Amino acid sequence: MTGAPTRRRDQILVEAARLFAQHGFHGTSIDVIGSAAGVSGPAIYRHFPSKEGLLAEMLVGISEYLLDGARTIVAAHPDPEGRLAALIAFQVEFALHRPELITVQDRDLASLPEDSRRRVRALQRAYVEVWEDVISRVGPARSPEEIRTAAHAAFGLMNSTPRSAAHTSAAVAGPVLATMVRAAVAA
Repeated sequence: MTGAPTRRRDQILVEAARLFAQHGFHGTSIDVIGSAAGVSGPAIYRHFPSKEGLLAEMLVGISEYLLDGARTIVAAHPDPEGRLAALIAFQVEFALHRPELITVQDRDLASLPEDSRRRVRALQRAYVEVWEDVISRVGPARSPEEIRTAAHAAFGLMNSTPRSAAHTSAAVAGPVLATMVRAAVAA
């Protein structure tokens, strides 16, 4: 990260995520991001070393946020059922309120420099492992492969929101997704 976060820096990240989700990483210029964030394109380089650096900070940052959030939830909830419910609520909230980051991650991860891509993948694996551990403690005994499949099915449901819940309010979609995810991991 380059220095302490600032409102302008955060605004650039938000606008870049929105624009990358709409037009793709390669279809979005620095000038367009700058304009959306209220600065000139070249002013972005005061906050990020490059467009790739901006994407790296975005995807590494959100991966760190998700992993830290999951670990905090696990530490705060001694009951496995409570942990699972809190993890589901956390991911559903993220998916419903930041769907552009899911789209960017899905579509533009390959545009990251190799070291950043490896970092994102490692963080994602750790996040899935937290979920697998929690799922393994809820419901019937299952094989590691079944638990991994349940975790990925849960992510598939929750992370489908950029497409499935785009025209539905979070108040409606959230409970539906949480119920479906709970059923998916229990099956």
